[in-house]
Amino acid sequence: MQFLKRIGIDPFIVALFAAIFLAWLQPDIGRAREPFGLGDAANWGVSFIFFFYGLRLTRQKLLNGLKNVKLHVLVHVSTFVVFPLIVLGAMWLFGGFDKSGTLYYIWIGSFFLATLPSTVSSSVVMVSIAGGNLPAAIFNASISSMIGVFLTPLWMGIFMDNISGSNDLADVIVKLIFQVLVPVFAGFFLSGRYGWFAEKHKKGLRFFDESIIVLIVYTSFCDSFFKKMFEGFPFSTILVLSACMIGLFVLAMAIVYLLCRLMRFDRADTITAVFCGSKKSLVHGSVMSRVLFGASPMTGVILLPTMLYHAFQLIIVSITAKKIGQEQSEK
Repeated sequence: MQFLKRIGIDPFIVALFAAIFLAWLQPDIGRAREPFGLGDAANWGVSFIFFFYGLRLTRQKLLNGLKNVKLHVLVHVSTFVVFPLIVLGAMWLFGGFDKSGTLYYIWIGSFFLATLPSTVSSSVVMVSIAGGNLPAAIFNASISSMIGVFLTPLWMGIFMDNISGSNDLADVIVKLIFQVLVPVFAGFFLSGRYGWFAEKHKKGLRFFDESIIVLIVYTSFCDSFFKKMFEGFPFSTILVLSACMIGLFVLAMAIVYLLCRLMRFDRADTITAVFCGSKKSLVHGSVMSRVLFGASPMTGVILLPTMLYHAFQLIIVSITAKKIGQEQSEK
């Protein structure tokens, strides 16, 4: 792992694609329920992820971020309005609404990505490296997670009737409240007494988070490979999808940056808005895909754009944040 980091490769990204390869080799393991279901373990793990996230939150962190209302509005409008509209526009232009098309579920996956909340940990880390408004980043990343519990299912309601095995919208929101919001609030209320534990074991908890995400990806793709959902998708499709995800990310960053200029944000707020407003959370994507699409064999296909986007956003933002931080330190 240290070697991969030294040569500029994120071990987590390697683990994600390794999980897909293992799902292709051994899909039966991820689908088995006896004697122990990996999918059930992933569901429990998700609740712990959000509990420990709530444990790291403090009232002071949230209060510090409340001050800049314009910044918060811009971040959440770009996350939950601009992104979905960009993808809906692309679907209209390139025939993404055609249910008979072979790429229909790739388009749905791209729209699902567009409706997801922003990342939490990586947004905060990158804003810190680049010298942005850190309290505002913590606040926006935290609130984005909570807003997404309601807005992501509402946006996805456009397509839910077309996905076999998907769940009812009301059931989805209730499940997400219990799986995401309840653990977050439980952790938040206990943060005053036990928050030190989450801070002390931050690295270990991050490894736990990433392990659960890898497990969710593995079990999702096991079902898709077992039911041969990827048959008919040539490798060139994956390459084109990758290029589109890079283009979507760069476009989102450019739009948010231009809006920052129009709203006359200073350097620190611009960095926070661009980084928080252009990123999407694989954690929430993994969790919500299981809750939204339930037993649908297309879950792995729908999750693919989110995985690719996550990989590219980490690479691009890491390079950008380090460059901005170095430029600032040299001044």
